[in-house]
Parts: sequence; C-alpha cells; structure tokens
Amino acid sequence: MKKDKQFWRKDKRDNGKAENPGKQKTLTGKIKAIRGHTAYFIADTNNLEVEITTRQINTAMSGDKVEIKLFKKNKTGVHEGEVLKVISRAKNYFVGVIEITEKGILVVPDDRRVKISVKIAKEKSGTLKNDDKVRVKITKWVQTPGFSEGEIVNILGKKGDNSTEMNSIAVDKGFDINFSERVLDESHNIFEQNKKISPEEIAKRKDLRNTFTCTIDPKTAKDFDDAISFKKLSNGNFEIGIHIADVSYYVTEKSELDKEAYERGCSVYLPDRTIPMLPFELSDNLCSLSEGDEKLAFSAIFEITPHAKVHTRWFGKSVIKSAKRFSYESAQEILDSGNSFLSLRVERSNPEKSETDSRLHGNDNMKYFEALDTLNKISKILRKEKTQKGAIDFESDEIAFELDSEGRPIRIYKKQRLDTHKLVEEFMLLANKEVAEFVYKYEKNSKKLFPLPYRIHDLPNKERIAELAVFVKALGHELFVGPSGNVTGKDLQALFEQIEGKAEEGLIKTAALRSMSKAIYSTKNIGHFGLAFEYYAHFTSPIRRYPDLLVHRILNKILTKDSIAEKNLAFYEKACLHSTDQEIKASEAERDGRKYKQIEFMQDKVGKTFDGIITGVTEWGIYAEDSETKAEGMIKLSSLGDDFYKLDKKTYSIIGEKTKKVYSLGQKVKIKLVSADLDRRQMDYEIIN
Repeated sequence: MKKDKQFWRKDKRDNGKAENPGKQKTLTGKIKAIRGHTAYFIADTNNLEVEITTRQINTAMSGDKVEIKLFKKNKTGVHEGEVLKVISRAKNYFVGVIEITEKGILVVPDDRRVKISVKIAKEKSGTLKNDDKVRVKITKWVQTPGFSEGEIVNILGKKGDNSTEMNSIAVDKGFDINFSERVLDESHNIFEQNKKISPEEIAKRKDLRNTFTCTIDPKTAKDFDDAISFKKLSNGNFEIGIHIADVSYYVTEKSELDKEAYERGCSVYLPDRTIPMLPFELSDNLCSLSEGDEKLAFSAIFEITPHAKVHTRWFGKSVIKSAKRFSYESAQEILDSGNSFLSLRVERSNPEKSETDSRLHGNDNMKYFEALDTLNKISKILRKEKTQKGAIDFESDEIAFELDSEGRPIRIYKKQRLDTHKLVEEFMLLANKEVAEFVYKYEKNSKKLFPLPYRIHDLPNKERIAELAVFVKALGHELFVGPSGNVTGKDLQALFEQIEGKAEEGLIKTAALRSMSKAIYSTKNIGHFGLAFEYYAHFTSPIRRYPDLLVHRILNKILTKDSIAEKNLAFYEKACLHSTDQEIKASEAERDGRKYKQIEFMQDKVGKTFDGIITGVTEWGIYAEDSETKAEGMIKLSSLGDDFYKLDKKTYSIIGEKTKKVYSLGQKVKIKLVSADLDRRQMDYEIIN
C-alpha cells in the first residue's frame, strides 16, 4: 500500500519507546491513571510503563510522583511493580462525605480510587453532620493505609442532592463553582460601562451590521459566542465570515478577569449546568452574539469559490448584528424543506402539487435557504477534502439527558448528528486553520516571536498502534500498519469503513482514540495528525477556552503592528501546559457527571434486562454497557456460575475451563441490572444466558 507523505515536523520525544530497565530495582515516575483494580505508572527516565494492582499502590493516586519497586515481566510481557513511597502529591484537596464513627469524624472521598480516609479534629468540625458533602484539605498524609488528617474548606451540601452532587464533581477536579467578589465586581463594572457600543468604537471596526449573519447552536443554548455571515458576490464567489465574540476587548491582560480565566482554563459542561470560565455578565450577555443586538466581534472573513477554494482572507475587529438565531434542528428543517421545494418546482404543472408548492414558497424561513444551502454545500466539500488528506473521523454515538425540574434524568437518548452540526464545525475548523497558518508564516517572515498556543496532535505511539492492531484482529478486522510501525489517517479511515454499522464499531473507535497521542496546546507547532492540518489553533471560543483568548490577543498584536515583550514570552508556553491540564480535568468532570446521571437513571431499573455489548474483559470481571443508554457496569466472573472462567489476553476473551464458553470484546449479550450504586459510582450486571 502506498503511504502518504507526512507533513508534520519530527518530534524529538522518544514516542513512548521504553529502554531496557536492566537490573534496576526501583524507579521514580508518575501514576498516570487508575482504572479498575490497576494503576498505570510511567517512569521518568525511560517512559517504561508499569502496572500496579491497587492492593500494592499504598495510598498513591493518579498524578502522584512515586518511587516503585520493579518486578519482572509477567506471563503476558507486562512489567509489574509496587509503590514504595509517595514523593509528592498531585492534589491535596478532595471531595467526600462526612461519617461520624467511634473512630472520630471521617471524610470518605467520593472517588473510591483514593485509598485514604481523612480524620477531622473535633475542635475543627464545627456543625458537621453525617452525610454532609465537603471539600477537605489534607494537612497530614499517611504513607500506608490509615487515617490522614485534614480540615474542612467548604460544606457543599447534603449527599444525594442533585445540585450538591453536580457541583461536587467540578469542585473535586479543582474548579470553583463561584467567582470571587473582586472578579464579580470587575465583571459588573465592565458590563455597566459597555451596555451600549460607542460610535467611536464602531468607527475603529469593520461594520458588518448589514451583512446577513446568523448563529446556529443547540436548542438549549443561552450564550452564542460564534456566528456565520454570508454574502453572494457579483463574480460568483461568496463572502463567508466567521465571527467570534471579542472577549479580549473586555478581558484585558493581567486584569482580575484575565487571572481568573487563566486559572480555570476552560468552562466545564455537566449534564444540568455549566461551570463557566467567565462570569454571567460576560458569557451570557456582553459576549453573546444574540439575535437583533449589535455586538463586538473578532472576524475571519473569506472569499470562497463555489468549489470551496479560499480566494482571499481578512482578519480583524468588527461590529455585527445577528439577524437570526437558529437551533441546529431549525436550520436543518429549512435545508430539508428547501430541498423539497426545489424538487417540487419541476412538478408545478401537476395540480396535486400546487398547494404544497405554495405553502413552501410562502414560508418566511425560505428566505434563509440560499445562504444555509450554500454554506452546507461548501462545508461538505471542505469535509471531503479534509478526509482525502487523511483526517480521522472518530465520530461515535454521544448521549444526552432529559432532566426533570429537580435535575433527575427521565430519559437518556443518543444525540442526532445533523448536517447543520457538521456545517458549523467545518467553518470553525476553517477559521482555526487559517488563523494558525497566518500567524505561523507572519512570525517566520517578520523574524519576530509570536508564541501562538497551537493545538497540536502528535503521531501515534508505535507500541500502542501495535496493540490496537492486535485488538482489532481479535475482533475480526484488519488495521494496516506500515513497516516502520506507523499508521496514516487513511489507514484508520479504512478500518472505520470496515466496522461501520457493526456492533463493535463504537468499541473499536474508542480503542483507536485511546491509542492516539493526546491533542495538547503548545507554542511549538508540529501539526495536527487527527485533522490532517499542518497549522491549527483554537480561535473560535475565547469565552470558554483560555488559549483562544491568547490567540485573539496575539493575532491583534500582529494586525496592529505590535509585538510581545521578551520577558513575557515564557508565559505562553506555561499557559499552554496549564490549559492542557485544566482541559483534562474538565473532561474528567464531564465524564463523571455523565456516569452519575446514567447510574441515577438506572436505579429504578434493577432487575430489568437490556441488550448489551461487552466493552471490557479483565481478570476480575467483564464490563458491558446497555446499548441504548451506554450505561456501563461490571459482571463479576463469580456471577457466571456455570464454570470457572479465565482471561485470555491474546484474544480479549473470558473462557470457561470446562464448557469452553467464550465471552469476547464486542460480543452482544443480554444483561440484567443487579445494582446501581451512586455511592460507589458503579453498576453491576449479570449475563442472561
């Protein structure tokens, strides 16, 4: 198979290849993650990955720097070890529940992977009661299982209360649910001073108030930070603008709001609420491109041919006025109705069709059809070109929740992926790509430093790709891996075509995603493997991502012929590292929020059976998920009953010793819900034969 030329620059990292540890008995490094009964350790010196059972983790937690004793490889070739001591802790704050016992006042962490209990001194306990949910600071750690000592920072509410539980998830990841008084005061002052845009500010900007502009967002959206404009040009081309709320106009460098946005790094989206990066008066008001209101924007405007070729581009500050607020669904209805109308035009001579034709033609929304239809056609060309260059589509089923007035889930459903979702996505990608390329080339040509926070995605780790290929083969499919151990985006595309529509599609896509390097922020551009872009940065959401705010500031410095002081250059890489860390924590909080609501939804369904799929096999059990709600739970091997089952790691299967019955990854099974425990954040299933 012919391999495509790779465009990104060679990364100096060792791509995860471990050196031979030889006779080394101890290693220092970090606990990368804890999954189930296994912790994963990465050594500082050689990136060696070691598995540690939670029985041998000795109070260490994800992110902690530790010293371990290294054992020999096990039968499957995996290094194992034991934590000897914790060198430094990744976090000293935890969320947990008060338990008043004979041993004293204890805080039991919500995260059951945290193998400690925290004791609170009576004189510092205040009015604490059983089942109070609190945030605790550890003041004295123990290195072996036992009681650490701590003090209460916040009482968050009562265990089981929806608001308490959702806020606790964010707080446990380090996100404040409230803003300080000084931040709120600054936000309020800015709001009061900018309720109306001054004529002087409008005069400095490109005036686009008379250009058709719209927003396309979810039905439930309360803020609108991006808009798209459309104009048909006399030469047959189109002027298409991507307009982003000008957050940098209101949030200035080193202000209280700027410091707060830096610390948070991003907004957090939980099933029933948003923990915003910036206060309401900015996120939902000044920086919301609401219908019919004049707003300040930072714009990327392109002259684009009908074949989706960018003819010219312009970046700059603007003032816009959104003429229409669409939801994804309402915009899709216009596209669908308009296409029906066009197909009916050829049948006007048919009297039976005239009434339908008249109804469609008279619909006020049809005046928006040409703009939406053209945008949709161009977005499809952009998407196709991106795919041809090797972009990887990891798109899989995503769930959403319908909640009652008290936040309880009454329905879990799969989100529908419409053309309008893809339309918006492609134009945001276009703006991000073009801004990144513009800044990169300007920096090279000007010989000045503009450390843009690029969004980079490195080549996949060769060892993980090899593991993925074995995994895929065990499920009956094939992933082409080149002689050098690398894959291209097109190799992964070919795999996804093989599995499209099959039961194991979601499973393989998830495994493929986990085998990839993680997309991160960095001032060193190496390209974006997953999108097949040589230049990429986040420009389109400065109200909810701090790197986007920095991109706006840097782009504006270039446009105004300004520069960045040498003493400030290091800040940008520091911001990239911090923002990446915050993004990971936000993703974890969002995942925990979804899992909580899934378990809550399933609590009254104990004893019911579901169509499921096996999503994991381990020495201690099988993991399976309900096909509709994606609610995952564990099936204990002891519950199988009819045989003694063992794990076969080579085939990703659990096999019965006598019956030879096999349970494999991706296999469809009937499952019965045995328990749904919110305290343990765990569900248990049984397989129904």
